[in-house]
Amino acid sequence: MARLLDELVRDRAGEPALADRHRRLDWWALNDRVNRWLRVLRDHGLSVGDTVAVVVGNRVEVFEALLAGLHGGLRVVPVNWHLTAPELRHILTDSASRAVLVDASRAAVVAAALRPDECPVRLLVGAAEPPGSAPVEASPGSAPVEESAGHGAATGFTPVEPLLAAADGAEPPGQVCGSVMLYTSGTTGAPKGVVNGVFRQGEPLAGVGRLLAYAGLVLKVPATGRALLVGPWYHSAQLYFALLPLLRGCELRIEERFDPERTLRLIDAESVNLCHLVPTQFVRLLRLPEPVRRRFDGGSLRRVWHGGGPCGPEVKRRMIEWWGPVVVEYYAATEGGVVTLIEAEEWLARPGSVGRAVPPTRILVVGPDGAELPPGRVGRVFFRRGAAQDFHYHGDPAKTREAHLAPGVYTYGELGYLDGDGYLFLTGRHSQTIVSGGVNVYPAEVEAALLAHEAVQDVAVLGVPDEEFGERVCALVQLTGQGLAAADAPATLDRHCRTRLAGFKVPRVWRVVDRLPRDETGKLRLEALRSLAPRPPAAART
Repeated sequence: MARLLDELVRDRAGEPALADRHRRLDWWALNDRVNRWLRVLRDHGLSVGDTVAVVVGNRVEVFEALLAGLHGGLRVVPVNWHLTAPELRHILTDSASRAVLVDASRAAVVAAALRPDECPVRLLVGAAEPPGSAPVEASPGSAPVEESAGHGAATGFTPVEPLLAAADGAEPPGQVCGSVMLYTSGTTGAPKGVVNGVFRQGEPLAGVGRLLAYAGLVLKVPATGRALLVGPWYHSAQLYFALLPLLRGCELRIEERFDPERTLRLIDAESVNLCHLVPTQFVRLLRLPEPVRRRFDGGSLRRVWHGGGPCGPEVKRRMIEWWGPVVVEYYAATEGGVVTLIEAEEWLARPGSVGRAVPPTRILVVGPDGAELPPGRVGRVFFRRGAAQDFHYHGDPAKTREAHLAPGVYTYGELGYLDGDGYLFLTGRHSQTIVSGGVNVYPAEVEAALLAHEAVQDVAVLGVPDEEFGERVCALVQLTGQGLAAADAPATLDRHCRTRLAGFKVPRVWRVVDRLPRDETGKLRLEALRSLAPRPPAAART
């Protein structure tokens, strides 16, 4: 059996393990599929240390292939399936991928990204139903999924299902730990591959047991239950908050995309215990009609982790009022994983905090001279975790050095401060601090004040060039469409901000937009954001 699954297969072989709209696999079937995947990859010449890129939507095969790579010493690269051919080419060549897995809808763009001699192993996922898999009963509101759409564009890719059907499902020999290399979102430049210490390439698989024990103890991931994935699996948080419950022994239910009303129905219909959401999804859930929200029970939920970006205090407060104390916030990044946690009750006592350090992390807030600052002082936030939890950027030692204060001491690029009890408050990104008239303004603080207004659905604050002050504070605001007209928004929100912020922090430049440019993970696309920002006239001072 695949080593990470052997106890689950031995003790719970016939219990459900993994499901999407197409099929549900029990632990025995999942183990069998993982073994076959590893043999197919090896039969195509892949060996320990080789890289496999996966450009596939949310579906069970993603986790089958990922687990095969983790058992075979392979490096798996999850790829954002929305990328263009040039963007895909950067990742596929930078990662030196020898194999690429695609589904039918992405085959054409991947083929366009590669020369004929690149990525010699090209496998097509989803061209046929795996033999012996059980179809999943449609939940309320579900729609049939077209598996055959786009198959004509898959020329040059070998369908993987016939290969899996012919492969041996027995346990492959020589299993060692693989790894995952995720690429940063590239909001400020070309995406960089991140190599971290979550899975340690080439080491014995027994070491993963320590990770799973940590997930149970610190993140409180249970060993039984049902987890729901409603975000894109290529995002680090969505991936790990799905994979860790699965490896701990929870069934994982995979949705192709997030639909707020369907998510509520699934949680109740499937008795979901665990899920991960981002603040944008919170907002969309809260925008559902009141009768829809009232029908939601949610009594099965144990943990609803959220992160992936700042969450407006009013949005979070409403989610806690609605869903209860199961809402848990973390602070993390692709580079080094989760470094803080805060339970709902703690957050209500300290709104705006992202929590205290999780062991073995120590938080350091440092000034421009590198000296550690006392509580209450804003500085660059670093985390001391040691060499075992360190990371580096693939092929970019200079960027790796920039992120480190010392070996094992690194930053995610944020500014913030600690209170007297060790709770961390973030004020913005170091690279995005607005310097207006020589005074620092932190966008996250201004955004939090604006999100407290009931008419504001989403907001982004940035600096725009100004001849007199160097930069001015600019707010791009997306309104709820209820209670405040766009023409009245600047004056109304200016008054609102002045009750919460010092005058120099209040935006001087306003623009109401239909929608802020966020990617599927909820992150703002900075280049698109800056293109929306107006440039104020040189003398525009109030």
